[in-house]
Amino acid sequence: MIHQYKNNGYNIVMDVNSGSVHVVDDIVYDMIPLVQPFVEEGIKDADTIKAAVLNLTHIPHPAEEIAEAVDEVLALEKAGQLFAPDIYENYISDLKKRQTIVKALCLHIAHDCNLACEYCFAEEGEYHGRRALMSLEVGKKALDLLVANSGNRVNLEVDFFGGEPLMNWQVVKDLVAYGRSLEEPHNKKFRFTLTTNGVLLDDEILEFANKEMANIVLSIDGRKEIHDRMRPFRGGQGSYELVVPKFQKAAESREQNNYYVRGTFTRNNLDFCEDVLHLADLGFQQISVEPVVAQPTDPYAIREEDLPALMEQYDKLAVEMIRRREEGKAFNFFHFMIDLQGGPCVAKRLSGCGSGTEYLAVTPWGDLYPCHQFVGNEEFLMGNVDEGITREDIRDKFKCCNVYTKGKCRKCFAKFYCSGGCAANSYNFHRNINDTYDIGCELQRKRIECAIMLKASEADDSE
Repeated sequence: MIHQYKNNGYNIVMDVNSGSVHVVDDIVYDMIPLVQPFVEEGIKDADTIKAAVLNLTHIPHPAEEIAEAVDEVLALEKAGQLFAPDIYENYISDLKKRQTIVKALCLHIAHDCNLACEYCFAEEGEYHGRRALMSLEVGKKALDLLVANSGNRVNLEVDFFGGEPLMNWQVVKDLVAYGRSLEEPHNKKFRFTLTTNGVLLDDEILEFANKEMANIVLSIDGRKEIHDRMRPFRGGQGSYELVVPKFQKAAESREQNNYYVRGTFTRNNLDFCEDVLHLADLGFQQISVEPVVAQPTDPYAIREEDLPALMEQYDKLAVEMIRRREEGKAFNFFHFMIDLQGGPCVAKRLSGCGSGTEYLAVTPWGDLYPCHQFVGNEEFLMGNVDEGITREDIRDKFKCCNVYTKGKCRKCFAKFYCSGGCAANSYNFHRNINDTYDIGCELQRKRIECAIMLKASEADDSE
């Protein structure tokens, strides 16, 4: 499978199955789709292909250059870097048979929040249920369950999530201490992360987070008017002025690493590039601003007619990132970060985040769900911290969910980068975890194209 596109002056060719990415000149770019049918038919004789291509009189290139370009294309094919066969589908049966281990938990330490974000899928922290704070006892049982179900895996991940985790801060600290006490006797290493809106963040909390949290996620949507509109207090007051200086201090205290400021853009700010750049101008170097996922009936939901404007915003952002990098003002944008050298393992490329199998969400009262976005949907209640996973049929459904069980993914060039997308989004829009969220797919494809263009630009700079 080949995907070709032009972006910011680069002719980019992706060979999906091999993972190879090529930046080529105009004539090679034009030759690839002409050579491809011959290779797919098993014809690889250079003279035969050249003769056939030269008969296509509409090609605006000299015959000698066409012949050289065909040779170059065939050399890439011979090296396994173009028109490569799909070898990954053969791994599917192995994935289904693999031992299921749990390596990560999302601990809903607080089903409560001190903000009233308009787009919150957790209903201001309630998650379709009741407000509650996780007890230390439930949290300990969750960590015990993680250790007991992690097999030989050493590195384990725990995210303190909400609601707003800082509303239950003492339990967070106590659970970190408990996790550390489990490491040596069980040969485990916990990697804790914290997601917070920053309202309660203070110097004491920040000092503890810098010591114990491998990563922190700081929720902010961008410009003051955008942030305050979507992330107000329950009385309607904005939260921007309160959280920005705290987040700036947090980012500097972590030397601009191992954190993200994370925002959400909606139909209210289709010019979201300005919000990303605003965060960069505030001094943040690790930035993630993501599209809202909402039902079409929500006034802030992104609609299909918004896609052209959003595509332009991603292009604009990528070009501006190049300019700032050249000026020594570089920053990272999460959705443009891509590894073309190694990347994730085969299992990750095929099945994604591991929700429902390797990754589970735990409610304040100890119920287990495939991930935080399924919490509160009783159809996906998998068990609890006392009994463990009691609905193995749910786990098996997620275990079998991959890019080859999703018809829309099979022919998509992005499938090995997004791994089939979010199962929760698929379910929420189609009531089927083996479908996809179509608007999300369109935006994901554009982000991948921009990310690869940025890599091409970086390669140019290093030459």
